[in-house]
Amino acid sequence: MEKMTAWERVEIARSPKRKTALDYINNIFDDFIELHGDRNFKDDKAIVCGLASIGEQSYTIIAEQKGRNTKENIERNFGMPNPESYRKAIRFMKQAEKFNRPVVTFIDTKGAYPGIGAEERGQGEAIAKSMFEMAKLKVPIVTIVIGEGSSGGALAIGVANKVFMMENAIYSILSPEGYSSILWKDSSRYKEAAEKMKLTAEDLYNANIIDKIINEPRECSDEDFKKITKKIKKEIISSIKDLSKMDKTEIVNDRYNKYRRITC
Repeated sequence: MEKMTAWERVEIARSPKRKTALDYINNIFDDFIELHGDRNFKDDKAIVCGLASIGEQSYTIIAEQKGRNTKENIERNFGMPNPESYRKAIRFMKQAEKFNRPVVTFIDTKGAYPGIGAEERGQGEAIAKSMFEMAKLKVPIVTIVIGEGSSGGALAIGVANKVFMMENAIYSILSPEGYSSILWKDSSRYKEAAEKMKLTAEDLYNANIIDKIINEPRECSDEDFKKITKKIKKEIISSIKDLSKMDKTEIVNDRYNKYRRITC
């Protein structure tokens, strides 16, 4: 891995030029059909859900999606999901279980949307329910952290059997700015906070929180990206093949034991 500071990784993870979840989905899977709505309030576009396939194997996809420009970011709420996004995700998790489809999630958010409306519609409950439903889902789950993975907004779709992480992605309880504001009452110490938070792929791999680091260059060309997504495709196929050898109870227990090891 290229040696960089934690803050340099944060800057790369946040770059508006970084590939989004739909870029990964369209390059990894043979086809993708987006499905919409939580059947309760609306279709929140910060999370994309749908059906995809690799060869004859079908998957349910749940992905946090940022925009490329101001217009797209407004449409996607800057990749910060409202509670209806998580309820949409839960809807398709349960559908995946019903039809015995593996689930693949892509994490890329600075956090769940903290607006008044989101809180009024039960943001905290929606995040907790999403994690609860993922924990007991009887189909294999693979998660890839592709950019920012911050706070409960990321954890809500991260309770997986296998967690992969891009080399220049980050995964943490909150942003370095938020951490330094809370801990030191000084948001200007964000670079120091980034180091102490242990939020890089290397840090998290060493702590046994993630299962594998997907290497990537500091600046990723289209050709580089094709090679990276080809590798991710192989990892997904291999992981799902191994997990599919387990029965439903073993799949749930594998996920449970993974997080018990992390928390103990």
